[in-house]
Amino acid sequence: MLLEGFHPVKHALRFGARVHLIVAADPAAVLALTEVLAPDLLGVIGDRMVGASRDMLRRLVGSVPRTEVAALAGGPGQRPALWSADRTAPLVVLDNPRDLGNVGAVVRVVAGLGGSGVLTTGSVDPWHPAVLRGSAGLHFATPVQHAPDGWLAGLAGPVLAFDAAGRDLRDQSIPAGAALIFGSERHGIGVDLRERADALLALPLTPGVSSYNLATAVAMALYHWALGARR
Repeated sequence: MLLEGFHPVKHALRFGARVHLIVAADPAAVLALTEVLAPDLLGVIGDRMVGASRDMLRRLVGSVPRTEVAALAGGPGQRPALWSADRTAPLVVLDNPRDLGNVGAVVRVVAGLGGSGVLTTGSVDPWHPAVLRGSAGLHFATPVQHAPDGWLAGLAGPVLAFDAAGRDLRDQSIPAGAALIFGSERHGIGVDLRERADALLALPLTPGVSSYNLATAVAMALYHWALGARR
């Protein structure tokens, strides 16, 4: 996997990815940034980093990240099947998302709020480089998987789907083991997942506002769960 920019490299290292090589146009500047933002990784980044010209970095990556650093990494190892695992926090399911940046932003939210992971359906690869950019490398902090065939039949826990026709989220509680279903940005939740849902929930909206960004919707739902868990 290609990691573009300092924050994806930092998070990959911090959360156990196998970072094989870090390439920087100005290694000294990257080490200075590491000393400020991630001093715990100073030795690790220094040991794996090599210098390259900006032209070489552009040829390797396709563009030069603002921090002029990129890395090649492997995954964090085998993780449990999200759809059937015992969960202590909600699982976020994205049904046929289309925007790669949105998927990455959702991964970032789930990692930040302690969700059980992100499961996607449809044709988008949740480990696409553009999704990794959107997550700032936090794929390595939470399980991220594409749903295999037959996953829905084995989905554990209550299934709560978000839809404008549902009950107001503010009047409901979200169990720790719930699967939270969010539809695509344009078409919403597919028929199979709507039929599988144990309940439909709606996010509060000011009249005249049509919808939220996908990552914002996920953040609101998980924050609602986190507040309930804290109480």
